Amino acid sequence: QVQLVESGGGLVQAGDSLRFSCTTSGRTYAMGWFRQAPGKEREFVGAISRGGVVTLYADSVKGRFTISRDNAKNVVYLQMSSLKPEDTAVYYCAASLSGATTPEPNEYAYWGQGTQVTVSS
Repeated sequence: QVQLVESGGGLVQAGDSLRFSCTTSGRTYAMGWFRQAPGKEREFVGAISRGGVVTLYADSVKGRFTISRDNAKNVVYLQMSSLKPEDTAVYYCAASLSGATTPEPNEYAYWGQGTQVTVSS
């Protein structure tokens, strides 16, 4: 069974940068990042292919967030820049068993525990 452990959350000010990491249990999967704010449904943030070459992003974060990975260390990163108060949420990494290069938002089976980021204005 796939296990994912996240780290890197915290409290930052608008305009700051922050990096989340997600360490997997050793297998290589296409990975996604999601977020959920209080009272709001879970939102797809972005995805990265198994080899790390192909990425895609939600319109809400394009140009500000970057997903990367280091497969030798079994780590996936979410680099966040130009943070806004509306980015405040619990962020989750997720692994997909789909064969798609960058899976659709409904194709993720395993989830990290969630990491809180709070962006103050």
